[in-house]
Amino acid sequence: MVKKINTSNWRKTAIAIYKPPQDGKVYGTYEVDATNLLKFIDEKKQKGTRVTVTNVVTSAIARALYLDVPEVNCFIRRGKLIQREHVDVFLAVATKGKSITGLVIPKAETMTITEIAEYQRKKLEKTKSGDKNSFNIKDSIGKIPWPFRSLVVKFIKWWLFDNGFKIPFIKLKSNPFGSISLSNIGVFGLSNGYMALFPIANLPATLAMGAIKEKPVVIDGKITIRPMLPVSGTFDHRIMEADKIGKFKDGVEQRLLNPDILDTTEC
Repeated sequence: MVKKINTSNWRKTAIAIYKPPQDGKVYGTYEVDATNLLKFIDEKKQKGTRVTVTNVVTSAIARALYLDVPEVNCFIRRGKLIQREHVDVFLAVATKGKSITGLVIPKAETMTITEIAEYQRKKLEKTKSGDKNSFNIKDSIGKIPWPFRSLVVKFIKWWLFDNGFKIPFIKLKSNPFGSISLSNIGVFGLSNGYMALFPIANLPATLAMGAIKEKPVVIDGKITIRPMLPVSGTFDHRIMEADKIGKFKDGVEQRLLNPDILDTTEC
């Protein structure tokens, strides 16, 4: 079930003016003190539970989006904002010897960090074992001859993603890319990067987490060394403006500074 949001005149104008997502994009970068986050992961490891920084960040962004800025947990369809019921986080995951693959953590706001880690592990195991139950949009589109490829993509985008109509012979949901996406570019040694808003994904934002590095920071007027986690974001300005981005950032930061709350049911 989807719920329509009251769309203001400005929002209608922005939707009409901006092309998705070539024009209306906002970029931002922020660093979070990862001291408590790394301590939390180490304590979990000592108890025999393996969680990663990606798992923690996934939980933090899901709950911040759902609890702090629920009005931007939406997508645009037929010129109007449509509210999403839950936060499904799309993860771009790099596996050894293979190209980057994508998976969706459904209803991530309802899951603990441990549950997210276990879900991701099982999904990746299926991917590595060659599970082909789901429709692979990259492989399918790649098989289309190049003169017709762009036309097919435009039609699928307009018919399925923009209008929400089903295509009987294609096993593809109208929101296969979730509610928001997260990429860990830190595994490639990068600190910052602004990911592209995939045109057919219809997401309000896509985030990239960089490599954690020790840096000098000022705490209580004194310079100290802390592990800092950089998080970069590309936001669809048709949906998210500076105040919403700031509120979302605050929600993510507070949860990363206090990761223990993410291993309980907050929603």
